[in-house]
Parts: sequence; C-alpha cells; structure tokens
Amino acid sequence: MLRNYETMYIIKPTLDEDAIDAVAKKVDDQIAGIGGSVEKTEKRGRKRLAYEVKDFKDGFYVLTSFKSDPAQIRELERLFKLNDDVIRHLVIRQDEA
Repeated sequence: MLRNYETMYIIKPTLDEDAIDAVAKKVDDQIAGIGGSVEKTEKRGRKRLAYEVKDFKDGFYVLTSFKSDPAQIRELERLFKLNDDVIRHLVIRQDEA
C-alpha cells in the first residue's frame, strides 16, 4: 500500500544551479528506485538557516511530494545520509484526509 509523503531537504549553498538540479534529480531517482513515485518537486531557493549546520549559514531548500511503501522510508533516509550534498533532511507522512 502506497502512502503520501513529503520530504524537505537542504542542499549545500556552495553548489551552482546545475549541481543543485542534479542533486534534486538524484533524490527523485532514489525515490523511484525504492518503488515510490514523485508527484512534485519544488525548489524553494536559498535561505538563511536558523543555526549553523555543518559550518554552513545558509542552504538551498527543496520540497518533494511523493508516494511510497512505508517499509521503504528507512532506506530513503539512509540514502539521504549518504548524500554529501544534502546537509539536512526530513521525511513526513501526509494525512490521508
């Protein structure tokens, strides 16, 4: 059974526009690789962080809505941790209502 999820992740601010697009595409491909389907990827732009994360004071925010099997979310989180260009991530389940 597929459920609706949303992930917000922050990409290193030192990357150029092409590299940011490549990271976003890589995340979308990883979601598809675990059996999910990406519904929408929205680039939110460069923003100042509330506190320093891995020596960065700002980052590029990306929001992705997708459907996936709940058993595969742990694998997606593992893939986020292995991606050196992503400095923070959060995956949440959307309400069905």
